[in-house]
Amino acid sequence: MQTTDNIIDWQSLADKALGGECITGEEGLAVLESPNEQVLPLLQAAFQVRKHYYGTRVKLNMIINAKSGLCPEDCGYCSQSIVSTAPVEKYSLLDRDTLLAGAREAMARKAGTYCIVASGRGPTPRELDQVVSAVEEIRATMPLKICACLGILKGDQAKRLADAGVHRYNHNLNTSRSNYASITTTHTYDQRVDTVEQVKTSGMSPCSGVIIGMGETNEEIVEMALALRELDADSIPINFLNAIPGTPLEHAGRIPAMKALRVLALFRFICPSKEIRVAGGREVNLRTLQPLALYAANSIFVGDYLTTAGQEITTDHQMIEDLGFEIELNAL
Repeated sequence: MQTTDNIIDWQSLADKALGGECITGEEGLAVLESPNEQVLPLLQAAFQVRKHYYGTRVKLNMIINAKSGLCPEDCGYCSQSIVSTAPVEKYSLLDRDTLLAGAREAMARKAGTYCIVASGRGPTPRELDQVVSAVEEIRATMPLKICACLGILKGDQAKRLADAGVHRYNHNLNTSRSNYASITTTHTYDQRVDTVEQVKTSGMSPCSGVIIGMGETNEEIVEMALALRELDADSIPINFLNAIPGTPLEHAGRIPAMKALRVLALFRFICPSKEIRVAGGREVNLRTLQPLALYAANSIFVGDYLTTAGQEITTDHQMIEDLGFEIELNAL
């Protein structure tokens, strides 16, 4: 990594990424530890990589909280976990008609991908049947890509989802291997990796990302990005913790917006060709700097998340238009 008068040449990292070379851990740390006055040059370099692979297109995704609460896992960030006292809705898996209505709403929001997300350790046979039935109907009647996020998969569950027409399956690593036990104890990091590998074997596109702001070090953030590069996830949601009262992480501080931008640039350099999606906590952590995120990322969620509110949909559409970017429909 070259420097001139103590100013880091971020373009050299972009050149590495575009040339198929992974940046080093030292270079990754330099991205995360750069001063605020370097963030704009940093984003300009990240944008060169983003533009090469995605131009100025922005992919929109919409989540439906298909099953809420009732989860036996102890994930410290989650309002739906067994250890959470947050006052969230609790209901079993939504019926087929409600899932279909959600797909129509996704199209109205100009989302190209509809994400069916259910709480719990993994889907029961009945829940899997319900999701498969709904997906088959959506695929037959609507030009939408489908992403499912149903927890840890076992047996032939991944193949059944793929055969039904699910394009992508999400199962986040969430944090680094070294930080994992401090966040969750009811399942392991390796179980998450195994589910992503099952997804790849089934033919579905693997989606796996992280949550920034759970006590990890900068070194561990670099570790996360390198792990996802090795896992070869096609889509990488970058969540910034939205600390929810009633969860073990309720007192975690907000991620500074400028650090959030540095994180997005880091993931673009390390996973240059992948969909980098600004996910949960975007509005709370990036605040007025949300538009700048799209110089590194190429994808966002529109509407609400699982148990937290998102930004007004028309505001997201306007943000994209004001940047001179365009919405990409019906593409992964």
